Amino acid sequence: MQNNRNYMIAIALSVLIVLGWQFLYMNPRIAAQREAQKQAEITQQQTAAKTDATAAKTSGGTVSGSMPGTSQAAASVSRDEAIAKSARVKIDTEALSGSINLAGARLDDLKLKGYHETVDKTSPIITLFSPSDTADGYFTELGYIGGAGSGTVPGPNTVWTVADGDTLTDKTPVTLTYTNDQGLTFNRTISVDDRYMFKVEDSISNGGEKAVSIAPYGRITRNSIPTAPSTYVLHEGFLGVIGSDGGLVEEKYKSVDDEAINNAKATGGWIGITDKYWATAIVPPQTIAYDSRFSHFKDGQPRYQADYKDDGVSIEPGKNVSLTNLVFAGAKEVPVVDEYEASYNIPKFDLVIDWGWFYFLTKPMFKLMDFFYRHVGNFGVAILLTTILVKLVFFPLASKQYASMANMKRMQPKMQELKEKFGDDKMALQKATMELYKQEKINPVAGCWPMLLQIPVFFSLYKVIYITIEMRHAPFFGWIHDLSAPDPTSILNLFGVLPFDAPGFLHLGIWPLIMGITMFLQMRMNPTPPDPTQAMLFNWMPLVFMFMLASFPAGLVIYWAWNNTLSVLQQAVIMKRHGVKIELFDNLKGLFRRRTAQSK
Repeated sequence: MQNNRNYMIAIALSVLIVLGWQFLYMNPRIAAQREAQKQAEITQQQTAAKTDATAAKTSGGTVSGSMPGTSQAAASVSRDEAIAKSARVKIDTEALSGSINLAGARLDDLKLKGYHETVDKTSPIITLFSPSDTADGYFTELGYIGGAGSGTVPGPNTVWTVADGDTLTDKTPVTLTYTNDQGLTFNRTISVDDRYMFKVEDSISNGGEKAVSIAPYGRITRNSIPTAPSTYVLHEGFLGVIGSDGGLVEEKYKSVDDEAINNAKATGGWIGITDKYWATAIVPPQTIAYDSRFSHFKDGQPRYQADYKDDGVSIEPGKNVSLTNLVFAGAKEVPVVDEYEASYNIPKFDLVIDWGWFYFLTKPMFKLMDFFYRHVGNFGVAILLTTILVKLVFFPLASKQYASMANMKRMQPKMQELKEKFGDDKMALQKATMELYKQEKINPVAGCWPMLLQIPVFFSLYKVIYITIEMRHAPFFGWIHDLSAPDPTSILNLFGVLPFDAPGFLHLGIWPLIMGITMFLQMRMNPTPPDPTQAMLFNWMPLVFMFMLASFPAGLVIYWAWNNTLSVLQQAVIMKRHGVKIELFDNLKGLFRRRTAQSK
């Protein structure tokens, strides 16, 4: 049938896209990234420490000069040793624990209390920040570049003094102070809310006799990058909104390996570094123009850095200025991020979560699933309920699809007459077929549109399950303890009965098997194509998809299996309503009869 052929072609194209992505893009990419990570570790061990002093200059009323602290000794100590080396102020909130390093007033020791490394609640909590002299060094620093006559201004090595407070909590800020030899006094008040937003308020007083100019800077620096290979559906690396009216800028780590990326001068916005579930971002003073860049340094300790430098501010004798930076450091929880965007008026801050090209579908999809989750308390059930709602939305289109298939079935006798009449004259047969379609008011491609329109919905749901931290370690029922991870069972070891792990490429869990069966039943709702190639594709597609989806998040496989089940029921109801015979049972009988005949 023409409609069935179009349907199969559309499915085949989808299969080719997914197969091409998996085997031609993802597998080589994973291998390349693992090799790159290995080489980076070798380089890190072999590279000697270097130092480089940077001088700041003044020109007119602005301050120019390189970012201080761009030279860093190679990592040499453990995390505990590095923390013990310096004086610190403790951080202790409902969501965070750690400390502020008084050298540079750095945020370089931060852990996320609400998240563990594995689904085991006794496993260590997530470490976000670590000191610079550790292998996994990752920190945020705010300081100043001094102009002529400003003296030594706070930078990477400045040791601040605690003026007020001994522990930073969401109810008790701390105040640090530093006074230089030119009479400049810097008072820094650091506060944090009950989640992940730090506010750093600096008040600079000029107690000297001359006007001075200083330029604020901020940087996010990390020594290592995530070891897990990233995918094209998820951005990990540098990002930001450069300027209050700017769009989102995203750069992969490899983009800056050879040369820094300098963003255009802007006023407003934010810069940061993002992982799959965690992010760090600096929101500089929104009324001062700044330059920003994303870079990779190879001297001493190799490291990646997102930084900005404001235009200089002038402070007259006896006067003071105040500057405020915001620092986000934590989990990319959707409602928390959205609240920060609204309450602090941070431009497009919700894009710190990679909603993808189908943003207009992906974020509403999450909102819907989150709504169901808040009522049922299980994200797996929320996926099932969301699927039902999506099927209801697409029901009119599906009804047209199956109605078109019903009409095509009724036309089969007439189509056969045309084939007998025109024989091998394909042009005449095609013309007569189109006339028949016109007379009967049949659109032969109508059956393909519903499936094509649902592809963006599928990818949007995939994004939601793959990128949102709410899905991380979210359980379903039974053996599924993490909807964002693949089904842990495997048929090769009898789903855990035998004492060995199945090879990764042969891993096939229970839910992928269920999905394959439901896909097989859905395809058997339609007649087997007469073309041998199409028939082979028809028969093998469920098996191919079973192995392909075995490595996908369990939540996505559960969605697909449930969606297939609903599609079978939906198609049966609609076809029965149009008086068309349901092919499923006859197709299954015919399949087993052929198998029996072939075995004799």
